[in-house]
Amino acid sequence: MPIWKDFVAKKNNIVITGIGGFAGSFLAERLIADRHKIYGFLAPDEKEDNISHLGNSLALERFDITEKSRVSDYIKKIKPQFIFHLAALASVGQSLHQAGRAYEINIFGSLNVLDAALSPGNRIEKIILIGSADSYGIFAPKGKLLKENQPFAPVSPYGISKASMEYLARFYYRQSNLPVVIARSFNHTGPRQSENFVIPSFCRQIARIEKGLQPPNIMVGDLSVRRDLSDVRDVVEGYYLLAQRGRPGEAYHLASGKAVSIQNALEMLLKMSDVKIKVTIDKNRLRKSDIPILRGDATKARKEIGWRPKYGLKETLNFTLDWWRKKTTY
Repeated sequence: MPIWKDFVAKKNNIVITGIGGFAGSFLAERLIADRHKIYGFLAPDEKEDNISHLGNSLALERFDITEKSRVSDYIKKIKPQFIFHLAALASVGQSLHQAGRAYEINIFGSLNVLDAALSPGNRIEKIILIGSADSYGIFAPKGKLLKENQPFAPVSPYGISKASMEYLARFYYRQSNLPVVIARSFNHTGPRQSENFVIPSFCRQIARIEKGLQPPNIMVGDLSVRRDLSDVRDVVEGYYLLAQRGRPGEAYHLASGKAVSIQNALEMLLKMSDVKIKVTIDKNRLRKSDIPILRGDATKARKEIGWRPKYGLKETLNFTLDWWRKKTTY
């Protein structure tokens, strides 16, 4: 029987760190669909809005991932076969103002998870650690199609922290044979993502304008940057496949291979509305550290784990805008 069918048939104990977040909630749904037992922990003040619809399908606790003993005790108690490590301060913009917190959560939180996985008596078969294309930073030529062997040169605290997470994971794999697989995700979007990110910000503003809650004027940052945008549902499917077929010690791009300008994405969203909306540049939304173009080669993921994205950008944007329309109330 192929390994991925063994994985589904076993109905594993699975821990998702960051389960209450954007991608974490979609991953929980995906794993529940195959009837795995899903565990997760939330930060002390974290909301449960993204996972409230999952009800008793989840076993949840609350504590801070930077508390080493709490993380260790939790993993020892659950004894998961698989850990999906998504917990992070995930916003480049937020990291510019909260660099210390980004390092605490993303680096030392990851260190706590990796240490806990090594504790005697645990039965970890694989850890999926979520890296980021922001680890690449600025590179030349700026429009190149990035492969997994591209050197890191991060330009934000977020990018630095994500690169550091990967260095930690590789150390634990080499030193202790810990079965860590790295999912190096490029930009992805969809419902439930924070309005601190560009696509949700656009969608929220459009929804509010349509309901008369703000003037017909959308505030934006730098529209010239180009990003490799995927659907969150495709990306979490990639995480799931990496747990089944990914090789420990290896990194895999989850990317569309296309760089779309934020200007084009905004224009697509504006065409989905019947309201005439003016676009205004907000200088407070501009960043010196913005990477001009990010575009990833996902050949390795396609060949080794059989990852095939299903959703096009227009479908993803429509899915996200409709969610914000339903969420936005008078």
